[in-house]
Amino acid sequence: MSQTDTKSNSCLCSEAVFKSVFESHFKLLRNFLIYKFRDVERAEDTAQNAFVILWENCGILKPEQAKSFLFTTAIRLSLNSIKHDKVVLNFELQSKPKATHNESPEFLLVENELKKQLEKAINDLPEKQRTVFLMNRFENHTYVEIAALLDLSVKAVEKRMHLALISLRKVIKNV
Repeated sequence: MSQTDTKSNSCLCSEAVFKSVFESHFKLLRNFLIYKFRDVERAEDTAQNAFVILWENCGILKPEQAKSFLFTTAIRLSLNSIKHDKVVLNFELQSKPKATHNESPEFLLVENELKKQLEKAINDLPEKQRTVFLMNRFENHTYVEIAALLDLSVKAVEKRMHLALISLRKVIKNV
C-alpha cells in the first residue's frame, strides 16, 4: 500500500472510513446509552447525534480518536439531556399548586435562595469539574466508574471532584 493510499484510508471524512467507524462503534455506544437512560429510543437518538457531531468534526479528528470522541460526546449529550429533564420537572413541580407547609415563609425563602445559589454555583463550575460532580452526586457513579467512562485516571477524577467541592463550599459559606 502506498503512502497516498494510507492517507486516503485514514481520513475520517471519507465515506468508507466513517462507515466502518459507525459500524464498529454504533451498537456499543447505543448499548452504553441504553444502560444509562434505560430508554432505547432516547439512547439511539443520542448515539445518532454523537455520530452527527463526529461527522461535523471529522476534519480535525483521526479515525483512532473516533471512539473516545463519540463516548465523550454522548456523555455530554446525555448529561445535557438529564439536566434539561430536571429543568422540565422543576417547572412542572413549581407550576402545580403547593400544599401548605409547616415551615415559616422566611425559611422557605432562605431555602429557595440557597437552592438558586447552589444551582448557579454548579452551573458556573468548569465543565470538567461539573461533569464529574454531576456524575458522582446526581447519577451516583463511583470515582472508578467515572474514570472509566471519561477515560481518566481515578486521581484525575478525585482532583476534579475536590476542586468542585471547594468551589461549592465557598458559595455555601457566603450564605
